[in-house]
Amino acid sequence: MENIALLLIDFQNDYFPSFDGAKWKLNNTEKSAENALKLLAKFREKNMNIIHVRHEFLSEDAPFFISNSNGAKIHETLLPKKGEYQVLKNTVNSFKNTDLKEHLDNLKIENLIIVGAMSHMCIDAITRAASDYGYNCFVAHDSCATLDLEFNGIIVPSQMVHASFMAALQFAYAKVESTDSLLEIL
Repeated sequence: MENIALLLIDFQNDYFPSFDGAKWKLNNTEKSAENALKLLAKFREKNMNIIHVRHEFLSEDAPFFISNSNGAKIHETLLPKKGEYQVLKNTVNSFKNTDLKEHLDNLKIENLIIVGAMSHMCIDAITRAASDYGYNCFVAHDSCATLDLEFNGIIVPSQMVHASFMAALQFAYAKVESTDSLLEIL
């Protein structure tokens, strides 16, 4: 696959249950990061385009990802290396008020592999926006994490949240594959 970039979305300390002081623990973050690391290693090995996206809320009373906090830092397992592009965002959509699209266009990127968190928020938002911009999107479903949600008194387990959003993305916005399947086509 040519003209491709790996987008690592919000693999930040506040999402990792194993991080002391995590403010917004997701289910399966460590396993998702472990899978994302496989893709990251392959992209590094082949000297392909890597983009790390990190979220910081602008408000000091945000529930997590507080500006300049340890929780808002990228987790040590997926730290960017010199030369890997980094994007700081302040909203759910990684394209909004950032230079992400300009950077992808300058690189003539056509294909995106998307991994990270949360499946039902930032992964959903970037995948839909990227597809609308005309990029061919691939989501590594086992390299994404989310958490249990509650709506109108109903608890929705994270596994169901994740499956619902992956099914919706697969329907119209992306090819949703396993990490191993994507590694095979690289």
